[in-house]
Amino acid sequence: MNEERELIDDCFYVEKTRFMWKSIRKDTGKDFLFGLEKEDVIKMTRWHLQCEQEGTLHLYTRVINDGVVGGKL
Repeated sequence: MNEERELIDDCFYVEKTRFMWKSIRKDTGKDFLFGLEKEDVIKMTRWHLQCEQEGTLHLYTRVINDGVVGGKL
């Protein structure tokens, strides 16, 4: 494990990369959110995980494009 990682709320890690900060989920070990400020990454990761836990994330998301191309190319 990287020595620069900091465990937050026993749920996720934050880590400084070369140009920004990132959060890493503790349960999957995968990169999660990225941002320029450490505090912003912590705040948004907490919010996102809370929405997942409460089942309310769909209230704050929408699909912009479904990726389907109509007609012939």
